[in-house]
Amino acid sequence: MSANSFRKKEILWLLANEGQRSIAELARRFNVAEMTVRRDLHALAEAGQVLRVPGGAVLIRSITFERDFADRLRKNSQEKEKIGRAAAALVGENESIVLDSGTTTLNIARHLRGRKDITVITYSLAVLDDLRAARVEITGGRYRRSSLDMVGHQVSESLRKIHANKVFLGAATLSFTRGIMVNDPDAPRELLQAGTQRILVMDSSKIGKEALYFYCQISDCEIIIVDSGIKDEDLRRLRKLAKTIVAE
Repeated sequence: MSANSFRKKEILWLLANEGQRSIAELARRFNVAEMTVRRDLHALAEAGQVLRVPGGAVLIRSITFERDFADRLRKNSQEKEKIGRAAAALVGENESIVLDSGTTTLNIARHLRGRKDITVITYSLAVLDDLRAARVEITGGRYRRSSLDMVGHQVSESLRKIHANKVFLGAATLSFTRGIMVNDPDAPRELLQAGTQRILVMDSSKIGKEALYFYCQISDCEIIIVDSGIKDEDLRRLRKLAKTIVAE
């Protein structure tokens, strides 16, 4: 086995066992130039074995549904599928969109499969793994296995540079007194400024509840998409604050 082949094999082992690694880390590990590592990663990416992310790489076959994420995906799956379909229908020709990390936004990606005319920016590797569009961009950041996404200041920095047509975001809960809330302290607030139109996607089981952290006001979202299980009173209240679409 040549030195190049051996090094590539070792890179795959590291990514499988230790997660995302930067080019600088790999160069130090193998005592080679960063350009050499870049060539190795390019070859592995061409072979469909790794995913290049800014500054490094992650193993493609590690982008699998961890148990926690899979459990969340199954919860209210029919409602999320309908919401995803309704949200995808709002994406026009040649538009650019930003997709939040989460199980409801993953359903949007699934209904955008085959679209060749759109640009999708995301920090969700689950979305990236599921979406087949003409152009998909992933932000930098630190890989978080439990949610199959990227987190950290690099996500925020990437989002500050983006201004897409639409931003689709999810949330843990929607409280009529406290606003849109999340349980994730790493949820990037820069997402709200990354597009012209903000669209909240949320199944009705999350409405009228509270989570750990305030994220934004309900009125910060131009459109809210919910499922048909929403209570009549909650729907009336939402429609006073934002355009609300009920996914059938």
